[in-house]
Amino acid sequence: MMDLQVLRAARRRSLAPRHALLAVPLAMIALVTTGDLLVPPDVHLGPFLAAAPAVTASFAGPRTTGSIGAVAVLAQVVVAMVRGSVTDLNHTFQIITLLLISVFVTLFAHLREVHEKQLVQLRSVAEAAQQVVLRPLRERLGPLRVASVYLAAAADARIGGDLYAAARTSHGSRLIIGDVRGKGLEAVGDAALVLGAFRAAAHQEADLPSLVDYLERAVAPDLDQAHQSQQSFQAHQAHQAHQAHQAAEPPRHGSPIGSGRARHPGLGPEDAPEGDPGFDDHSEAFITAALVEIPDLGHSVHLVNCGHPPPLLLRHEGVVTLEVDQPAPPLGLAGLAESQLATQSFPFEPGDILLLYTDGVLEARDEAGDFYPLAERAAAWNGTGPHALLSYLREDLLAHTPTGTLGDDAAMVAIERLAEPAPRDASTP
Repeated sequence: MMDLQVLRAARRRSLAPRHALLAVPLAMIALVTTGDLLVPPDVHLGPFLAAAPAVTASFAGPRTTGSIGAVAVLAQVVVAMVRGSVTDLNHTFQIITLLLISVFVTLFAHLREVHEKQLVQLRSVAEAAQQVVLRPLRERLGPLRVASVYLAAAADARIGGDLYAAARTSHGSRLIIGDVRGKGLEAVGDAALVLGAFRAAAHQEADLPSLVDYLERAVAPDLDQAHQSQQSFQAHQAHQAHQAHQAAEPPRHGSPIGSGRARHPGLGPEDAPEGDPGFDDHSEAFITAALVEIPDLGHSVHLVNCGHPPPLLLRHEGVVTLEVDQPAPPLGLAGLAESQLATQSFPFEPGDILLLYTDGVLEARDEAGDFYPLAERAAAWNGTGPHALLSYLREDLLAHTPTGTLGDDAAMVAIERLAEPAPRDASTP
């Protein structure tokens, strides 16, 4: 009920400027009619009255458009009566033509209004789907403060192939961020599949490798493995090596990131080169993902990376990239490469902020074609808190692109470990 009231209030606010715009066609009718009465008899300004209902149809509904058309026709009749006779051949054709144009643009306004209602319904469905599939993360997870942002590349879209979720366990918090290869409804369906499997198993599996193994078994049968092949997977690796050769050398494990731009080593779902027969959108389906576990006790974060861009750790000393020594294949491709799932731990002190993101952030380009330097921009941030960090990165990312829009979906999750409360003195009552 509250959502319906909000929608109705928004509709009333949107109608206010439309009503103000009615002064434009009415003024046109008044000016054309007055001018037609003042000019010599052999000059006819009546055809210009057709502009009034045509302009109205661009912003108003069929009733308003039809009313303006009727006023325009009435004005033409008045001019005909003042100048002579309505049955005059010239005026008769002008009136009939104006009437037909008014009917046509009224029909156009009706079709546009129907289309707008369909778009409103689609946006409502997308909003409901977002609440079900990509649930908002809780701002507090034990000793952690969390913020998230999702930027959909598709026009009028709220969700896409990027995903994130969090779950509380008996000993800490687990989070996942991932990117489904592809776009559209199929990508949304695969994202929902991964999120459902994560939410079901995050509380049950003993460690991250077991959780990753569960996700692999859950999503692999649904990712059309019949078309997967070792040859196409090797093509992905070759393409990734080509990207790594072109990009700046990434920082070494655990080293602060300076001002240089580094490309991530993960297998990006959108990295398929155009024209490569090994990259058929329907023949390969996989999901890159990074899973982290943050115990409530201690100052560490555990990470398993399944071909995803490495997280960034913002510390007082600078920004550190968390690259694992043994990355796992993306979900859905585990059967194509032998690998042992291993968890790697990194320091995560109070006040540190862990930044998870998808490759849509890195692949945003400016007018010169340069990628977005996420590590460099994150290092330049001097604020506090995960919400402020994501707000800064969101605005900076959109400003980096020429049109203020992204070519691929982008998601970011920031996690801050809060300072532990000081222990109370036993002598204090």
